[in-house]
Amino acid sequence: MRLSRVKSKLKCGEPVLITCCHFIDPSVYELVSLLGFDGIWLDLEHHSTSDETASNLMRAARVGASDVIARPAKGEFMRMGRLLEAGAQGIMYPRCESAEEAAELVRWAKFAPQGERGVDGANGDNPYCAIPMAPYLKAANEHTLLIAQLESPNALDHAAAIAGVPGVDVLMLGPGDLSVVAGIPYQFDHPIIIDAYRRVAEAAKSAGKWWGTVSGSPEHTQKLFDLGAKFICHGADLIMVKQGMEQIQQRYAPLGFTFDNRLAAEAARLTENQS
Repeated sequence: MRLSRVKSKLKCGEPVLITCCHFIDPSVYELVSLLGFDGIWLDLEHHSTSDETASNLMRAARVGASDVIARPAKGEFMRMGRLLEAGAQGIMYPRCESAEEAAELVRWAKFAPQGERGVDGANGDNPYCAIPMAPYLKAANEHTLLIAQLESPNALDHAAAIAGVPGVDVLMLGPGDLSVVAGIPYQFDHPIIIDAYRRVAEAAKSAGKWWGTVSGSPEHTQKLFDLGAKFICHGADLIMVKQGMEQIQQRYAPLGFTFDNRLAAEAARLTENQS
């Protein structure tokens, strides 16, 4: 099985940088993995990607160095087993609200005696029944990365308890959902968000766990480093393509080219209706 690059680097005290891929063309996963990013965030919470498609994306990523960190939807514990069998090195579990829920994450992602993950071994993780079962089970339990996302004020209140659950490796603050639930949508410089970084950092440090979050810039990342963060998520292929196309339009519009930008028109219409 492929051991987790992310977990290995964290154990050595090194920071890790992952990026998010929304497009479901295997070439994107192949490209990002060959470029050597520490991990690829495969989001199955907000997107309709099937398990079969996810498996093919993971297969493409195996040509390079990147981990695949799959995020199922909240409560999709049975699906986690299929994603791990397909070759995911880690699970990012969303909207974790309590130590009890974090324990369920561990239960379904780890083999006995740490959990109750079902055994197969005939897919990409073992891989394909190639490894004797005893060393495979031990390696899978040791190297599978488990990330609990804290995305609400209630989750922050339980951060210390969640961090204390054996088997949880990383606490990840989700500032987007937290800001919406807290009534301050996308005000990432709000005191509530700033304090959330501190609370997650303290909970992780007290439990001897790692923590991290999304970051929009190197400057913000340095501030997170100063709080002890090691797990950083930056960028998404969809946003990069969109910004690249917008840059082409900005550069060529002065030459007389015009564009029927319906995305900009829809955004302007919605903004005008809300004002």
